[in-house]
Amino acid sequence: MTLAAPPEPTTRWRPHPLDMVAVVLAVLGLTCALSGLLPRAETTATLHRILPLLLFLGTVIVLAELTAVAGVFDVLASRLAIASRGRWAALFLLCGGLATLTTLVLNLDTTAVLLTPVLLALARNLRVPAGPLAVTTVWLANTASLLLPVSNLTNLLAADRVGLSPLAYAERMALPQLAAVAVTMALLWYAWWRRDQPVGGRFVPPARHVPPDPVLHRVALAGCLLFVAGILAGVEIGLASTVALALVLVGFVVRSPATLRPKLVPVRLLLFVVGLFLVVQTLGQHGLDDLVGGLLGSHGGTLGELRAGGTGALLANVVNNLPAYLAGESVLPSGDHTRLLALLIGTNVGPLAVPWASLATLLWFERCRAAGVAVPMRRFVLTSALLAVTGTVAAVGALLLAS
Repeated sequence: MTLAAPPEPTTRWRPHPLDMVAVVLAVLGLTCALSGLLPRAETTATLHRILPLLLFLGTVIVLAELTAVAGVFDVLASRLAIASRGRWAALFLLCGGLATLTTLVLNLDTTAVLLTPVLLALARNLRVPAGPLAVTTVWLANTASLLLPVSNLTNLLAADRVGLSPLAYAERMALPQLAAVAVTMALLWYAWWRRDQPVGGRFVPPARHVPPDPVLHRVALAGCLLFVAGILAGVEIGLASTVALALVLVGFVVRSPATLRPKLVPVRLLLFVVGLFLVVQTLGQHGLDDLVGGLLGSHGGTLGELRAGGTGALLANVVNNLPAYLAGESVLPSGDHTRLLALLIGTNVGPLAVPWASLATLLWFERCRAAGVAVPMRRFVLTSALLAVTGTVAAVGALLLAS
């Protein structure tokens, strides 16, 4: 069975605000590089560092998009709802597990962009409040993004900085990741799921979702499993995602070629990353490094690691988690691995209280608006701020125990 191509838009195309942000950042970054505000050596080193990251981001996002088109996420969501047998608490655990899994193996933006609409649609089908399922995706998109280098762009940078292989990095971050997810799940239940549960904690399970093309579904699932296997085997992440995508692309070329369109390529995200790197590096040359260095302090130990995590979380909510990490990384000594990882924890777990704190959070807000779901903002900000603080402290504490 061939998947039908999405209908052509009938309205005139207009740039999204995020498109404008990406273009402005790219232009600013190019200006910094060409004007000499960022020295040529720094520009070359920055571009050399991010090229492999761009390859990974571009391929894994397309892989995730095609996986969604093939119905993999919809099938998983419906089967989780069926497996819960109408029990609200069981659905909570299964949805939390799915959001954690997609974040770990396909990165946090996949959870925010692709899993969010699936869970919102699931809430509509089950006739239950959408808020708990929506918050589950954005919270775990951020807090479950510590374990593997592929889970978050900042992880790729940190693993490269400390010189850890994917498995060695995962071993170092396993206990912090467990602590962050445990705190997240506890707050999710008490602040959202328990408060909004249906009468008696029961709902009517949905019918089993059947993918439009079972062959494509199996190919896409195989591509995802191949990608995960490559990461666990120590294959370079860009190569693993490229090979997995190639397999899925072959399936779509044969079964649904009309689906393969240029808009699948995440141009906005790639421009955003390139511009952000160049701009942050330039600001670092002109005073930002000194400011962040003052916030981080010069001492290690328990207080130093907690200070690094708190600084990462604070800066992420003031600007964005990616520039927050880059600014902190640039001033920490190269051998201070524990404080660097504590900074990473703050920038991954902390960016929740405001929409711009991480790209995943920003994209999640966009998906909720597009679906017509209004999450109570006061409740969201207060509970997210609580999670940012408690999750960061718990994960940094776990990092210290594991060191």
